[in-house]
Amino acid sequence: VFIMIRPLSYILVLGFLLSSCQKNDESVVDFQQIPSWFPEMDIPAENKLTQARVDLGRKLFFEKKLSRDNSISCGTCHKPEKAFTDGKAIAEGVEDRLGLRNTPTIANIGYTDVMFMDGGVITLELQSQSPIFEHQEMDFTIAEFLERIDGDEVYTRMFDEAYGLEPGAFGISRSIAAFERTLISGNSRFDQYEYQGDLNALSEQEVRGKELFVSAQTECSSCHVPPLFTNFKFENIGLYVNYVDTGRMRISELNEDRGKFKVPTLRNIELTAPYMHDGSVQTLEEVVDHFNSGGVGHPNQSTFVKPLSLTEQQTADLVAFLKSLTDQSFVSNSDFSEPN
Repeated sequence: VFIMIRPLSYILVLGFLLSSCQKNDESVVDFQQIPSWFPEMDIPAENKLTQARVDLGRKLFFEKKLSRDNSISCGTCHKPEKAFTDGKAIAEGVEDRLGLRNTPTIANIGYTDVMFMDGGVITLELQSQSPIFEHQEMDFTIAEFLERIDGDEVYTRMFDEAYGLEPGAFGISRSIAAFERTLISGNSRFDQYEYQGDLNALSEQEVRGKELFVSAQTECSSCHVPPLFTNFKFENIGLYVNYVDTGRMRISELNEDRGKFKVPTLRNIELTAPYMHDGSVQTLEEVVDHFNSGGVGHPNQSTFVKPLSLTEQQTADLVAFLKSLTDQSFVSNSDFSEPN
């Protein structure tokens, strides 16, 4: 059984961090409460979290000057109100160029050591640069961006306060990663019920769905392991017989990885439609129906994907539980929105 009731309150776990800021020895600001039932986040020693770094990263995250035609930013595809997704089947870049895949949420992204659905990047610092260079996304370079902000007093001051440096690639990649590590989502009604002891937080139907989620019948929690609701592994869920997008195989070049994609978190899943790597599934009911069917039987299909024999009531119960993972305080947190 993966889920245990632990009526614990939120505690601050980032206060122990010491700043490695080259400018001064300012202490890390306690800007974010992490639930006590979450694991400790591994933060690089060279990019400790200070308020100055987070502020710079937040500004850059919503900076449209990072795109070739000044039309999009990271926040264009990762909208706070949609749990940092965009509501589109496939991400769109400059000049309405279609990307490769559906935009994943970046809630709790600081806990993963592999980025993108195929695991092609291994740190947030590297990931934060990738969309800037990608032709289908921002189609720009950091050198060109630096020319745009040359002489900008605000950016000059913020880079200096954050890293003791002039504006450059070092501060851009690290500050965006710092901001993204603050995107903690762990205050859903499920959390209130399961870990904070509020037995009125879930309805009877949602409780039934929760019990079904961790049951031997569905084994949902084998891949979507609470509290982060992912195991960070790559799985083929039998969505297609022939995958146009080969997934993990694109990186590993191993046929055994064909059609495997990183197991996504289910937190805020109600807000992140459409679903799957290609945005081909529109509703949570359809998602459950796919797993209930047992998939199409791809050779690499996960052994966890098999016919579930769910009744209509059980399907409704599972969907109700999934909706209880919505964290309204996360999507409405003004610290995560575009700065004025």
